[in-house]
Amino acid sequence: MLSQLGHVMMGVADNVMVGHLGARELAAAGLANVAFNVLLLFGIGVSYAITPLVATADGEKNLFEVNETLRHGLVINVLNSLMLVTIVFFGKNLLYHMDQPSEVIALSIPYLEIITFSIIPVLVFQTFRQFSEGLSNTWIPMIIVLACNVVNIGLNYVLIYGHLGFPALGLNGAGWATLASRVIMGISLALIIYLAPRFRDYRPGFVIGNYTKALFNKMLHIGIPAGLQFIFEVAAFDFSLVMMGWLGTKALAAHQIAINLATISYMTTSGLAAAATILVSNELGKGDIKALRKVAFVLLGMAMALMMAWAIVFILGKNYLPHLYVEDMDVIVIAGPLIVIAGLFQLSDGMQVVCIGALRGLQDVKVPSVLIFVSYWIIGLPLGYWLGFHKGMGPVGIWTGLLIGLTLTASAMLWRFNNISRRQFIDH
Repeated sequence: MLSQLGHVMMGVADNVMVGHLGARELAAAGLANVAFNVLLLFGIGVSYAITPLVATADGEKNLFEVNETLRHGLVINVLNSLMLVTIVFFGKNLLYHMDQPSEVIALSIPYLEIITFSIIPVLVFQTFRQFSEGLSNTWIPMIIVLACNVVNIGLNYVLIYGHLGFPALGLNGAGWATLASRVIMGISLALIIYLAPRFRDYRPGFVIGNYTKALFNKMLHIGIPAGLQFIFEVAAFDFSLVMMGWLGTKALAAHQIAINLATISYMTTSGLAAAATILVSNELGKGDIKALRKVAFVLLGMAMALMMAWAIVFILGKNYLPHLYVEDMDVIVIAGPLIVIAGLFQLSDGMQVVCIGALRGLQDVKVPSVLIFVSYWIIGLPLGYWLGFHKGMGPVGIWTGLLIGLTLTASAMLWRFNNISRRQFIDH
């Protein structure tokens, strides 16, 4: 949980520190992340194929399969990162065709160009992180992520505002700080996995060559649908940001505050989802379906308790939390109701992320991807557009659509996991 939270806190720190430059800079960061986050999270989703395969092989005591998964996963993630960087650079000018405020776009493009290169070190880091977590070793990635957050904040202070002899680079300074921090993350974890005595048995995982098409296919059959799950969900929230831009810069900045807060809570429970993937995969490798269901539902209960606490924080803090980001009262007034809605969908968010993690542990990713797509893109987003623009509810209407899409996703994921795991329990 701390590792996942630390991963997103880099973006939170950027938003808080950039927000003090003004609503325009905060809105520009949010718009740039529309393009960036969708593709980055697709890459991260593809990397998730490593964890269940490593955890299952580890449960079977199959060292060869563990190393083969690492070798093939590294190739997939490096090639995928290069492809995603290329897509961003060829597609960045699409921001000009989203009917967004021109002053926001002018700031977004240079920032996007800088942070795009961080996709490469992030996916290198993800390769070794998912490998390490598949072996139930979550501490090392966590320490590296938290340490690099400290580095990022320090570099933000120097590069955004101009200290220690450096010029004040504003929003672009945050981009350079993020890129540098993520390069350190990727290199550090790769070196530790290679050099640490506890990982000595996994040195063959660094050998280049003699790859097998069958394992590539197996990993991509898990990874691509997992990546699409991220696209369907994250792109739904990003498209809602585009709709907010149609309402103006202040609505866009308010949305960025609310979504940033919701991301913090989401990433804490995504740590529980990672635990669900690891433990469910491990029990699947052992063939213990009763224990598999037990760990999943215990983690689900933990997520519900945690998200209830987040819901209370959001609802009670709706008038105070926006002040952490901006001093513009117009933005703060718009953000308050959105933070309340974020509080209302916390339970659904916790349920869906843990159930998706458990389903990933069962290597069930294709049907969940379809269910997520229907919940957001067929129901939630069109309803949000109708409420926001045709019923005159504005930002609150758009976020109500997100609330409904999330709730439908959570219900579908819980039904799917219970159905699949119970069927396996009966078969055993």
